[in-house]
Amino acid sequence: MLTLKAAGLVDVDAGTIIRPGIVHVDEDRIVAVGGADKSSTVGGSVPDDSEVIDLGDSILLPGLMDMEVNLLMGGRGENPGLSQVQDDPPTRVLRAVGNARRTLRAGFTTVRNLGLFVKTGGYLLDVALGKAIDAGWIDGPRIIPAGHAITPTGGHLDPTMFAAFMPGVLELTVEEGIANGVDEIRKAVRYQIKHGAQLIKVCCSGGVMSLTGEAGAQHYSDEELRAIVDEAHRRGLRVAAHTHGAEAVKHAVACGIDCIEHGFLMDDEAIQMLVDNDRFLVTTRRLAQAMDVSKSPKVLQDKAAEMFPKAETSIKAAYKAGVKIAVGTDAPAIPHGKNADELVTLVEWGMPPAAVLRSATTIAADLINVTDRGRLAEGLLADIIAVPGNPLEDIRITQQVTFVMKGGKVFRNDSAN
Repeated sequence: MLTLKAAGLVDVDAGTIIRPGIVHVDEDRIVAVGGADKSSTVGGSVPDDSEVIDLGDSILLPGLMDMEVNLLMGGRGENPGLSQVQDDPPTRVLRAVGNARRTLRAGFTTVRNLGLFVKTGGYLLDVALGKAIDAGWIDGPRIIPAGHAITPTGGHLDPTMFAAFMPGVLELTVEEGIANGVDEIRKAVRYQIKHGAQLIKVCCSGGVMSLTGEAGAQHYSDEELRAIVDEAHRRGLRVAAHTHGAEAVKHAVACGIDCIEHGFLMDDEAIQMLVDNDRFLVTTRRLAQAMDVSKSPKVLQDKAAEMFPKAETSIKAAYKAGVKIAVGTDAPAIPHGKNADELVTLVEWGMPPAAVLRSATTIAADLINVTDRGRLAEGLLADIIAVPGNPLEDIRITQQVTFVMKGGKVFRNDSAN
């Protein structure tokens, strides 16, 4: 038995601080929350020999969740301009070890790895990375892997489009996600599911950083989108769609897509469709502030200059309308380990801190369809972090995580140093 003692803990549902912050942990679960000391507790007494970790003036939070990362991209030692043709699968996985550790130490205990779009020979590297973390071989967050992103030839997530390679360079297979027409799409989705994907990622519209035309243009036909959704939903998996344009969002929702990634160019009608159909939006707004496009081709700089300012207005409108918003960073669009920067941006752009914390906890848990995390409550996984202040008053405190526990195991405790 283990008892965490702190100045307070965040009730994310109520948006309040409970003082003092007492959480009792047995193995990988929270067994009780509350009480002034280890012998006075909601849910029953705690043995006298319970180990106590005293975190002083810190505030406890449930482990945060990032609903859009790619741990297999970015990180130390990567040459972004050449990594697509230089980095073999083992190199990517080894670099991802550091990315995963930094993400966990930043207080993010669960992530969705949202779609490989690199040459792997068909291996689902995010599935392998998640298995290694679950086995305890390396430190990292719980990973919900999507395998390879499904995208049409020349779509935003066709890697040849990021560098305008000549024909024949870095061509991917159907198994690696390049799929055209209903038959290929079904095969591509089935392949990801067969090899361990827990959700499906699809490219529904253009994007900023690829040479594929308008960022908001719809890439797949409605028939193709419905095929993706049909294959995933019949197997109990949700579908996340990279989508920027308002019309593309409307078509994605109408075809059954569960979650819109980005949605920078949404209009009021698209936003209302998300509300009416009970769909999710994943934010990725920090990249609109922080992504450096100064060395990109002028056509990409022009797209960024047009789109990024619209990211702020669309997230404000989505929040006001009542869209279910989950936090996502699109790391490495912002660096791995800087995931909390997204929370800061959302508050700066008008969301209340309590709402942002729910977007990174309870709403994220709803998005991945789990009930075992996202709150500090009896029976839930002991995914617990601590920060040196009240995040409901200053969300920037989430950038200063000092303690991380995942599944009852401590991975960071600065007070012990």
